[in-house]
Amino acid sequence: MEPCNTNNIILIGMPACGKSTLGVLLAKALNYRFLDSDLVIQEQTGKLLKELIQEHGIEGFNQIENDVNAMINVDHTIVATGGSAVYGADAMKHFKEIGSVVYLKVSYKEVSRRLGDLDERGVVHRPDQTLRDLYNERTALYEKYADITIEEPDGNPNIANLLADAISVLRDCGF
Repeated sequence: MEPCNTNNIILIGMPACGKSTLGVLLAKALNYRFLDSDLVIQEQTGKLLKELIQEHGIEGFNQIENDVNAMINVDHTIVATGGSAVYGADAMKHFKEIGSVVYLKVSYKEVSRRLGDLDERGVVHRPDQTLRDLYNERTALYEKYADITIEEPDGNPNIANLLADAISVLRDCGF
């Protein structure tokens, strides 16, 4: 394993993979702060993600997300990104410079089980794009940017076990 940047941990992965839940728990366990980049976008724009998607379209939203994420400057922080953050090349380059990018990998079956309505949830996707299409497209990007991958088992995972596994992987990397 390559040496990790231990300043920040940037969590990427599909919507509903547990980035926010695990992020808060990791922050407590590692004595880091926690930041949800979707909330930063909403605070800076004064709008919900689904409103931004409706008003600006997919490309416009992706640009807003990229711009906001590329300006996040934190120290000793767990950053939970939106599932579409990987579409922003500037943001992902920035995240890799300020920390280690951790991909929370969840199977398609599990993502499908957890996600409800994509539009209501504010998931960025083209109108003709199925969840399977979105999953396949994003998985390639998650794998491209990940410094570390933590795979979550299917079914109802025990969050304590997942947290322990994540901490073990991160400790091996120097966190």
